[in-house]
Amino acid sequence: MNLILGILLLAIWLYILRVLTKSELPAWRFLWGSCGLFVLMMIYVRPVLTQPLAQVVAALAGGFGTWTEMFSAYFKYGVIFIDSKAGAISLLIDFECSGILEIMAFISLLLFFRAYTRYERLVLAMLGTCYIILVNALRIIVICVIIHIWGMPAYAVAHTFIGRLVFYGLSVLLYFFVFTRTQIIRQKVGGFSYGMDQ
Repeated sequence: MNLILGILLLAIWLYILRVLTKSELPAWRFLWGSCGLFVLMMIYVRPVLTQPLAQVVAALAGGFGTWTEMFSAYFKYGVIFIDSKAGAISLLIDFECSGILEIMAFISLLLFFRAYTRYERLVLAMLGTCYIILVNALRIIVICVIIHIWGMPAYAVAHTFIGRLVFYGLSVLLYFFVFTRTQIIRQKVGGFSYGMDQ
């Protein structure tokens, strides 16, 4: 039943996408394409990639933790053990901490962003995914270091505020360089453009 529903949703999404393309409505095509692809990825990609991404993030963060001897990771399970003043604390890298939502949102937007060629979008999707994974691992490292130094009472501030500030601040940089800067540089208004060849 789920397979039939998924095929039906995919067919409807593709049909409307084709109509918007033929109607030359690029803004609506971007919105429909990006949102639809994100929903489809939530249904079919998220369940498959959440745990592997959590393992990668735990392994990257754990490498730093092992090197500094502040914490260690059991990346197979997506778990990090932190030594702190209050004793050992374990953190589970789950769905929200895996970075899967941010990766899917970035790819969904990028694939329908027409300022790039197909090849450029493919390369940027790969580079952006790696960047988001590394930034997410950095966020986990920051949280773990704060907990290691100040103990469990610092968890809420580290996770809710500081970790998110690091992650989303660096994500805004990615979005600026991939979307905003490129849109400004490559836009054309009448006979005028900010072309890169000038």
